Amino acid sequence: QVQVAESGGGSVRAGGSMRLSCTASGSMFDPDVMAWYRQAPGKQRELVATIPSLGSIVYADSVKGRFTISRDNAKNTVYLQMNSLKPEETAVYLCTAVVSFKHYWGQGTQVTVSS
Repeated sequence: QVQVAESGGGSVRAGGSMRLSCTASGSMFDPDVMAWYRQAPGKQRELVATIPSLGSIVYADSVKGRFTISRDNAKNTVYLQMNSLKPEETAVYLCTAVVSFKHYWGQGTQVTVSS
């Protein structure tokens, strides 16, 4: 089974920046899609950004212009650069890798944005 692991979470003040990393293990794997989701307490999980191996990057409207997703295919790693963070964006950020139509999820990394 593909292993997915996120890192880079923590606490930051409003207006600050943070970069998250997500790595899918195994050099033999080439995920079709890698994406970032987030889930705040009491709220549904929502897509933040997705980056397919082929195709267009998609961002949630709320993060356009502030967040940037990128991918290092050689390392099976996806990054999420988050700028101008807002307190309401406090959530567990989860990464998923899609391989042969199967979704593999990381455990998530907590991002806390303080006012």
